[in-house]
Amino acid sequence: MKKVIGLACFFGFSCQALEVTVKDTLGQPLAGAAVWLEGGLWSVEPSSLLKKYNMGQKDRNFIPHVLIIPQEAQVEFPNFDSILHHVYSFSEPKAFELKLYRDKPQAPIKFTQSGVVELGCNIHDWMLGYILVVNSGVYGLTDKQGKIDLPLNPEQLGSVNLHVWHERFEDLDKPESQVLTIKDVSQKVQYQLKQPLLEKFDFLTDETDGY
Repeated sequence: MKKVIGLACFFGFSCQALEVTVKDTLGQPLAGAAVWLEGGLWSVEPSSLLKKYNMGQKDRNFIPHVLIIPQEAQVEFPNFDSILHHVYSFSEPKAFELKLYRDKPQAPIKFTQSGVVELGCNIHDWMLGYILVVNSGVYGLTDKQGKIDLPLNPEQLGSVNLHVWHERFEDLDKPESQVLTIKDVSQKVQYQLKQPLLEKFDFLTDETDGY
């Protein structure tokens, strides 16, 4: 199961995990769903803001396809291809433009507002990527079984807001949420989406464009 960014264990407590399984409206496990916990005990650690977050371009795709970062974090956009890319976003949380470039832009981009930032490339229309900016120190993406382990410890038992988001939501700016009561450090939770997902489309790439 995928590891996630999480709070450090307090006062020597051994870390346990909240296991969240996300399913679609038909009850099938959903891979690639973003899950995060929000509340006073799940805030962003200052050390996590010093980490280098990358949204690269490789083989004419954004790598990773979905990147989750804490609010106030900075992201670099390295170009691993031998061709030029032109990265941009018109999203409200962070509109920006990185004009045609190779290798890596000189400065990272800082994301100060939570929300979904949809990325595109002005040269390669099929390229789509997402940066999900969250006000949380604990988050991750579900695996092929729809599961994610979110680390916790006994200091974090109690009420928390559980948020779930997927790139195939009709409204990308509206994650689903519910209030969750955590009673045990090894608790398991199942979350079923309230909305159907949009159909998945596969875009054809142009390997001969020269850019």
